[in-house]
Amino acid sequence: MVEAVVTHRKSTVVILWLLRGVVGLPFLAAGAAKLGAAPAMIAMFESIGAGQWFRVLTGLLEVVGAIGLFIPPVTTYAALLLTTVMAGAIITHVTVLGGNPVPAMVLLCLSGFIAWLARDAAIGKRASS
Repeated sequence: MVEAVVTHRKSTVVILWLLRGVVGLPFLAAGAAKLGAAPAMIAMFESIGAGQWFRVLTGLLEVVGAIGLFIPPVTTYAALLLTTVMAGAIITHVTVLGGNPVPAMVLLCLSGFIAWLARDAAIGKRASS
């Protein structure tokens, strides 16, 4: 029974690190493009109509969230932050921009799954201490 729990925890840790990379790297790239004022990002945020300050804020949230995914004590919070950002992205795609919201939906689901796994791992760690 103890071996099954240890194996489960090890597989959860491996899956969690893989997901951190799969989710964190696209957020780092997207956030860097926004902060770097890529022409496509400037145009997209002009279409949204909230101003370029919103591009900078979104880029900062994405970069901070992506970095936070790789810091185990804050992984859950970083994933929840990114989930919130993607919820806003989905709403913006559907109501203002048009286009395909599926990539944002996938990132929202994966970020939520990371938050759930990291929370579960943190609870297990506290319980075993």
